[in-house]
Amino acid sequence: MIYPDKIEEKIGFAAIRSQLSKKCHCEGARQFCSEMSFQTDFETVKAALLAVDEMQRANHSDETLPLEGVDDIDRDLAVIKIPGTFLEVKDLLKVRRMLECFSRIASYFRRHNEDGHTPYPQLSRLSDPLNYIPSTLGLTIDKAIDPASGLVKDNASVVLAEIRSHLRSMSGRVNSILRRVLSSAIAQGWLEADASPAVRDGRLVLPVPPMNKRKIPGIVHDESASGKTIFIEPAEVVEANNLTRELQLEEHREIIRILTAISDELRPHIPEMLAGAGVIYNLDFINAKAHYAEAVGASLPNLHDREEMEWYHACHPVLKLSLEHQGREIVPIDIALNRETRILVISGPNAGGKSVCLKTVGTIQYMVQCGLLPPVHDNSHIGIFQDIFVDIGDDQSFEDDLSTYSSHLRSMKFMLQRGRKGTLFLIDEMGSGTEPQIGGALARAILEQMNGKEMWGIVTTHYQILKQFAEDTTGLINGSMLYDRHLMQPMFKLSIGNPGSSFAVEIARKIGLPAEIIQSAEDIVGKEYVNLDNYLLDITRDKRYWENKRTAIRQKEKKLEQMLAQYAENADQLRSKRREIIEEARTEAKKILDSSNAVIERTIADIKEANAEREKTLEARRKLKEERIELEREGNRYKDSNLLLAKVPKKKKGKHNVQADRETSPAKREVTVGANVRLDGGSTVGTVLEVSGKNALVIFGNLKTTVKTDRLTVTDAKPKTETKSSISMQTIDSGYERQLQFKQEIDVRGMRADEAIQAVTYFIDDAIRFSVARVRILHGTGTGALRQAIRELLSTTSGISSYHDEDVRFGGAGITVVNLK
Repeated sequence: MIYPDKIEEKIGFAAIRSQLSKKCHCEGARQFCSEMSFQTDFETVKAALLAVDEMQRANHSDETLPLEGVDDIDRDLAVIKIPGTFLEVKDLLKVRRMLECFSRIASYFRRHNEDGHTPYPQLSRLSDPLNYIPSTLGLTIDKAIDPASGLVKDNASVVLAEIRSHLRSMSGRVNSILRRVLSSAIAQGWLEADASPAVRDGRLVLPVPPMNKRKIPGIVHDESASGKTIFIEPAEVVEANNLTRELQLEEHREIIRILTAISDELRPHIPEMLAGAGVIYNLDFINAKAHYAEAVGASLPNLHDREEMEWYHACHPVLKLSLEHQGREIVPIDIALNRETRILVISGPNAGGKSVCLKTVGTIQYMVQCGLLPPVHDNSHIGIFQDIFVDIGDDQSFEDDLSTYSSHLRSMKFMLQRGRKGTLFLIDEMGSGTEPQIGGALARAILEQMNGKEMWGIVTTHYQILKQFAEDTTGLINGSMLYDRHLMQPMFKLSIGNPGSSFAVEIARKIGLPAEIIQSAEDIVGKEYVNLDNYLLDITRDKRYWENKRTAIRQKEKKLEQMLAQYAENADQLRSKRREIIEEARTEAKKILDSSNAVIERTIADIKEANAEREKTLEARRKLKEERIELEREGNRYKDSNLLLAKVPKKKKGKHNVQADRETSPAKREVTVGANVRLDGGSTVGTVLEVSGKNALVIFGNLKTTVKTDRLTVTDAKPKTETKSSISMQTIDSGYERQLQFKQEIDVRGMRADEAIQAVTYFIDDAIRFSVARVRILHGTGTGALRQAIRELLSTTSGISSYHDEDVRFGGAGITVVNLK
């Protein structure tokens, strides 16, 4: 239920309906728009909103819904319901275009339906009646009518073909006779030299000057308006024109017979075609809603089958479009009510946006329950209300003898009588229009009754009694429209949690009211009352400051946690890489040792064979020296790469050794500022920058971190400086930033094949490097060449376990999903 009947005008929805109607392409869709109404069934509302969301996604896809050729055919089909009636050619062509539209849309949803799964389930369900319209109906019209010329084809029937053949023959005969008569008359001076035949009453005639009309025998058919020309049908062509006229009448009768036959074939299928037309009108209406949603920045929120109101970035769509037309931006509002705080009391200065806020809430809730996507962010939560009651504006009436206050009281009475748990009420300037004390008291009493019925609502007021009531009562909460006291202008922002000030004195000063009047007013009400507004503003300002501060701290903490996690991951990767390098070094060292052993054995063999001859022995020693120099050169190369080549002797484990270690281990030295320390379990040396109790601030390379002092060991070792071969913190940060910005999807549509291959190669390399499990490549369908080239690259790239087409609901063959090892 909604109250009053003029709610659409009061909240601005009438303008939305008008704007929406202009986006429809046919009268049938506009009829849907005019019949759009407030719904309270959750499933009905949800289905309508999902359909608009699906249409919006379809409009942004590679293939939009083919709604070309949409036209109104209800009246045309109604004409041929009676046997023996027929449609004119232009009307049949209109029906033919709609039949083609039926076929295209049915085919569209069949293509987007794979194994019962479709990205557009609501639209697909709505279009189901189109599948029951015979495809042969369009062929019936095509056989007889040429859409290009809009005429019945010669071969529509054998009889029509013969008649038109005779007509062409007779036309040639008449033209021949007329040319002969015309030439003779011009030669004798009876006609002007540039005279040519004309047509009057469907017959060919000659334009003859009045003074010569007796000289050309024939039938006079007409006279020009000026009387200077007489149109005569020469006697020689009268018989031929008579035959032509008879053939034309026969042609007309045959055309009517053909059109009637076509109508007879269409008549049994009128119910299916009317149902199909209804589907098209509805789809056109939904498409208009999708385009309107695009224009006002609307989206699909989280829907709930209960009362719910948690909206972010909410805007009044009519105001938003109006301001954009003026080159200005709207100030959105955030609003959150729940079962504990169901009623919001908004206060603040005049012209500060209280009424706009009220209308915005009413409009958005009304839009949702009419099946329109609301202009809020998609993380918003919107529920369903059973009633919406609105009291905005002045309903005073001469006929009903109602004053402003009387009309408000009548509305309050209606709301109290009909209001219930699922009711949303919106009241502007509650209690105004009468003496402030009694008006405020009555407003509080009414609000108390509404709260007792667990109704939801928003009211605007200047009354301090209502602000105090909202502060002290469970179920109610104060809100305010913010005002910049320094610039003396409203901010149009809603703040929930504190009451607002009316800023009557400040506004009076701004508009230039004499200072003595303002001072007199302050003296009347007292300084305490005047300062109360300032206190309210200070509280609101301080609250906003600390909220912003808390938000900034949370953001910094979150960023710090992410950076620490990334540094830890990078350290793990470096340790893993170090182990790999050491293992490679050990393997290479073993190869070198094996090689040196072989050289030594070969030298010994040479000495033995030479029987220790001096020359042979010296030659063998020379070769051994060369091999040793080469081995040392190899060893130095690995040393320069920080590879461990020396053998580390293993310590024998045992109680004695353990005890000895304990006895010989020196006591930990105190951690002080400037000391070089190691983190327990680590080998990197850092420098202590600051000590605070049991915590110390230590710099390891370029990384500063706070750790417990009992986890640090003082060392005489010096912090290592960066070498060319080491990985700098700048490099780590760069890699970390690149990984944070990495997206698991790349779009190469529109690229040439070689550009796309290069982009995909870099993309897959990064995905493997960052250990991503799955990525998507958007290449579109097109000719399929780009898709084939990418698939060939993937089949030869290591690190890929499989790849396949995306689910048809999310792009199908236009997207390749790649699973990485």
